[in-house]
Amino acid sequence: MKSKKGFTLIELMIVVAIIGILAAIAIPQFAQLVAKSQEGATKGNLGTIRSSLSIYYGDTEGYYPTDVTSFTSLTTSQKYLQGVPNCNLPKTINNSGHGSTSTVLNGAAGDGAGWNYNNTQTATAWGQVVVNCSHNDIKGIMWTSY
Repeated sequence: MKSKKGFTLIELMIVVAIIGILAAIAIPQFAQLVAKSQEGATKGNLGTIRSSLSIYYGDTEGYYPTDVTSFTSLTTSQKYLQGVPNCNLPKTINNSGHGSTSTVLNGAAGDGAGWNYNNTQTATAWGQVVVNCSHNDIKGIMWTSY
């Protein structure tokens, strides 16, 4: 008599069930990691804009750019920025998601998309740029507080 080697149907079904359980755990974690990386890129881009504003402020001896919608003063000849970086707000548990845009607005921060730059010289927040979103990030911190 020859002995047959192999797996039984029950053993194969157990392995398939274990793989299914692991996939059910791993896929939501992967989606959260993608959202975290996009939020990290947005925070890095915010730091880049703020740094270029600080350098511009020093070069112009105490004045911030007056152009609101495009930061042309910062991107002319690529002296301060090569281009306005995108603000990418992914859909998370705390945020409905606004996508990726390089739009620059002026005024009170709302719940739109892009960056919000205050160019009013008499305002206490003159020269401040924030993310134009009233939702929270993954950590639960409101975007406009960065």
